[in-house]
Amino acid sequence: MGLLLLTAFAALLFGIGVGSVYVPPGDILSIAAGRVFEQPLPEHIPPSYSAMVLDMRLPRVLLAFLTGAALSVCGAVMQSLLQNPLASPFGLGVSSGAGLGAAFVIVLGLASAGLGTFLLPAVSLVFALGTVFFVLLLAAKLDRRMSNVTVILVGMVVSLFCNAVMSLLATGSPAHAQRIQLWQLGSFSMREWSAVWVLFPVTVLVCLYFLRYAGELDVMTFGEEQALSMGVDLGRVKAGLMTAVAVLTGTAVAFVGIIGFVDLIVPHIARRFFGAAHRRTLPACALLGGTFLVLCDLAARTLAPPHEIPIGSITALLGAPFFLYLFFAGRKSE
Repeated sequence: MGLLLLTAFAALLFGIGVGSVYVPPGDILSIAAGRVFEQPLPEHIPPSYSAMVLDMRLPRVLLAFLTGAALSVCGAVMQSLLQNPLASPFGLGVSSGAGLGAAFVIVLGLASAGLGTFLLPAVSLVFALGTVFFVLLLAAKLDRRMSNVTVILVGMVVSLFCNAVMSLLATGSPAHAQRIQLWQLGSFSMREWSAVWVLFPVTVLVCLYFLRYAGELDVMTFGEEQALSMGVDLGRVKAGLMTAVAVLTGTAVAFVGIIGFVDLIVPHIARRFFGAAHRRTLPACALLGGTFLVLCDLAARTLAPPHEIPIGSITALLGAPFFLYLFFAGRKSE
């Protein structure tokens, strides 16, 4: 865990320093210390570096780290809840619901109507929560015990429906089709400190909530019957944890768009090195996921300058082979 903390810190410095203008790690720390302690910069550091590091690169890198941590932790929780190594919040309809809300705001022209920076994220979060509540309600109607198979199938159907509506909106509004497409691929470009200040407390609080139920998650990993025999209230615990997953994933997606495969890749790597106990796995997922997405964002903005590759494309290039590996490895073990 100590090595992982050092790796995460190094990735943050690397993500901040590398770009069109390279800033050494020592200069980054000097700039940060100067802002915190209100001290003048060393003479060898140009004054323009301070604004570039603190107002442009630092919020972007921190937002990437928080988003990766949020998605990875939610992926680990969903895989344990549904006892499915391929489960993720996206299968629950969270991301597709958030994307549908964003598409409505974009098509109606409200995102640029001077109604505030948080309108699009707020509507996306509301749609994400509404989608999850609808999935849980429909699953409860079909199966009072809300079995894993029922939740997965209902989530897939609702997710496909939301994606279909998004495609119709993009087709019916060619002027906004490109922006909707970019939203579906995710981006950290032009993000400000306001997004960090919102996502940071939500991520911390929801992760603490997950740790509160680490014991229940450990038991539920072995199956629903085992959890029931141990006295776990499956309906209440599932509903509470899935709602928390929706809040955290929806908040992250609302600011940066849909980023896939992070919640699928990282939990498996974390369990490989830290075991299945969630009190260790969840913090490891947060650190690994944040580091992973910081490096992916760095690749997205440096591989093809001056153009920026959508972050979702980078994660998909890495995640798709990993998904196939998990699928065929599972079939081979059976």
